[in-house]
Amino acid sequence: MASTTPSASLTHQGAPSSVIVHPLVLLSATDHYMRVNKETSKRVVGVLLGAKEIAGERDSWKLTTHEGQYSQAGILNVTNSFALPFEEDSKDPKIWFLDHNYLENMFAMFKKVNAREKIVGWYSTGPKIKTADLEINEVFKKYTKNPVLVIIDVHPKDELGIPTDSYIAVEEVKDVSASFEQGDFPRSNV
Repeated sequence: MASTTPSASLTHQGAPSSVIVHPLVLLSATDHYMRVNKETSKRVVGVLLGAKEIAGERDSWKLTTHEGQYSQAGILNVTNSFALPFEEDSKDPKIWFLDHNYLENMFAMFKKVNAREKIVGWYSTGPKIKTADLEINEVFKKYTKNPVLVIIDVHPKDELGIPTDSYIAVEEVKDVSASFEQGDFPRSNV
């Protein structure tokens, strides 16, 4: 069963009101971590695929009930993922490498299998937000307008809880003449 919880009242235009992370995504991210960085405890990064329905922008599905139409507006449905080659300098967290060519080639292959799945964000095995995450998020803005970051805890302390937190970047204008500045990821539950 997929995990879902409404996010803390996000009013950012285009931001999902809740995120549904399917179990396959959790399994894939944990497998990615165990294969690549189990001994080093470094985090791994990957791409989240799925569909979203945002009011006025339909690229997902609607449920029909016997009472009528029920819109899934504002729900991000994360159904699949794939691992990315990623390296981070342990001494300087601002130095990192993410293979853009691999990302584009893998997405092209996934698109052949399921054309409805789009890049909706990215995952990290954290365990918390890092310094370079806003820069990595900017890379994903090339593929989706509002990428969602899902941090997946591969060593959860609470076996009954859901080992994920989702975030979305919010741009804030400090002054009318100032340029946009990205703020921290506000926390929303998954």
